Amino acid sequence: MQNKSYREINRQQRQLGHAFMQESQSTMNQFMQLHKAAMSPGALDVKTKELIALGIGIAARCDGCIAAHVQAAIKAGAVKAEVVETINVAVLMGGGPSLVFGTQALAAVEELMEAELTEA
Repeated sequence: MQNKSYREINRQQRQLGHAFMQESQSTMNQFMQLHKAAMSPGALDVKTKELIALGIGIAARCDGCIAAHVQAAIKAGAVKAEVVETINVAVLMGGGPSLVFGTQALAAVEELMEAELTEA
């Protein structure tokens, strides 16, 4: 299997999102409002919400979700051990396919944490 670049997945998804915004501004604006409302701190902090989103992304087998939510979780202060526990819960809920995508999420953590350190 060829290694994925989660930085590249995030870059491509941003580019595709901008292109889709040109075609469907109303849908994208509505989705971004939903995203902002759902991910705003409340009873749960942003880090916890990002880890939940990551677990769902793993169970749903979504590379773009894994890349985006690993990056956002790191930005919100998540450490590797917290992501590993999130992967564990996703594997519990999603079985073998989640194990495959969970290991890929761990690779995303390592890649994106390293990128954060080199860019800081």
